[in-house]
Amino acid sequence: MNPTIPGNPDTPGSPSNPDKLLAPLRARIDELDQQIIHLLNQRARVVVEVGNIKKTGDNPIYVPERERQVLDQVRSYNEGPLPDACLEAIWRELMSGSFALERPLRVGYLGPPGSFSHLASRRKFGASIEYDDLDDIAAVFDAIHRGHIDLGLVPIENSSVGGIGETLDCFLGADARVCAEVLINIHHNLLANDPPEKITKIYSKPVAMAQCKKWLAGQLLNTEKIPTASTSKAAEIASQEPGAAAIGSTLAGEVYGLKVQFANIEDNPQNTTRFFVIGKHAPKPSGDDKTSIMFTTEHKAGALTSVLDVLRDYGLNLTHIDKRPSQRANWEYIFFVDVIGHISDAKVSEAIEKAKSHCLQMTVMGSYPRAAEVL
Repeated sequence: MNPTIPGNPDTPGSPSNPDKLLAPLRARIDELDQQIIHLLNQRARVVVEVGNIKKTGDNPIYVPERERQVLDQVRSYNEGPLPDACLEAIWRELMSGSFALERPLRVGYLGPPGSFSHLASRRKFGASIEYDDLDDIAAVFDAIHRGHIDLGLVPIENSSVGGIGETLDCFLGADARVCAEVLINIHHNLLANDPPEKITKIYSKPVAMAQCKKWLAGQLLNTEKIPTASTSKAAEIASQEPGAAAIGSTLAGEVYGLKVQFANIEDNPQNTTRFFVIGKHAPKPSGDDKTSIMFTTEHKAGALTSVLDVLRDYGLNLTHIDKRPSQRANWEYIFFVDVIGHISDAKVSEAIEKAKSHCLQMTVMGSYPRAAEVL
């Protein structure tokens, strides 16, 4: 008979016999999983009721201010040890499934699949909705106008290269509203199925290559660099050519079957792109909002300063300003400004109304919840 003594491999609970220690803990996890699934399906049945009510009128499926409220609650309920970011990711997927239960939500983005716009869309809206990859940013705006998609996601500015001119230009004649904003850290990766020593050419969008200039100079200086229209197109090409690599997102690697040979090769690890979610519905106040406006000033000295002075006098905090040619007359510009606050706030609406007196034209592009975190 083998006695039960400490250190004996056959002793229950011995460090060398972990299965007996783990078995009751795993059983407890299984019990909790069952309870969680039961509660999630209870929640889903309530979501179905919400969807039935929304179908009775022109009610949007995606409600940004409600999304903000739910995620704020998740963070406030969290007592650990799971970090907030983990729970937020779980709840975003949960909301994605909820959209599908209410009514299929269709979101368009700048394609092809695997682009950073695709990545931003997935992180914002999850895996359970329908996605359309569109050829260019103008096509996203057009699909909103025609009602072919419910929402569109377009890049508006990058922390390294500034405003995205194509998106700003599309707002000049658009009827789409800004419904939300999304912040995404742009991490570039060297994607290839061949090992680094066999790579002879690298495909990517010129901007992406420029953002990895230092790394490329130190690692693959003499490798041929070939520009493409997008990072996702680069990944598609690299997946079909021996000795080829691409610079792109991890999602592009998944979509086109490429391995990440080197991760996070961007020169600036804080490189962030801000995206707008566009649609036709105007979000209600969330308690922490931005308002985006665009305007053309009068043709007189100090006209722009006069507009900005009005915003200052009303105590509005400007977080972004950009300009684009108006495309109507030489040396006439459209200015784009973001201020903290919602258009329903008295000081915001009064300031905008007063600033109009110094403008040839002013349009409120939308008021929307301010992004609480980088996804």
